[in-house]
Amino acid sequence: MSKSMKRVRTALEAAGLDPQIRETALARTAADAATAIGCTVDQIAKSIIFRGETSGAAILFLTAGGNRVDTARAAGVAGEPLGKADASLVRAQTGFAIGGVAPVGHLNPIRAFLDPRLQAFDVVWAAAGTPHHVFPVAPADLLRLTQAQVADFIS
Repeated sequence: MSKSMKRVRTALEAAGLDPQIRETALARTAADAATAIGCTVDQIAKSIIFRGETSGAAILFLTAGGNRVDTARAAGVAGEPLGKADASLVRAQTGFAIGGVAPVGHLNPIRAFLDPRLQAFDVVWAAAGTPHHVFPVAPADLLRLTQAQVADFIS
């Protein structure tokens, strides 16, 4: 088990959840992941990271798989202009490589925002620290674990 996936497992267990991490084929898109898991595309919780241009910090936007983050709206929610987060910032802040960023188990605290669409489901699926692993989680638990703020940042 990779160090990244182990951090996710540990975070889920510490929160009292049963980490049912599942291996999938490489899923480059939310649609690919949904097909591999057997769920709808919006049940895939994408972890999108931006760089806060004022703070320099990584900011996490958890969005339903079929939705796209509107950068201007996201900046309004974050309270600062947003830019592209490069691989080194993502790795330094979260401990994960782009493509496998989990919503939990980060090396450092991260501000997070949650797409309200994710709350429409009993279960959503999120990356478990690698591009090949996912875990199911109730949206209420995802919100609690990430301490995310529910916000409308979708285009």
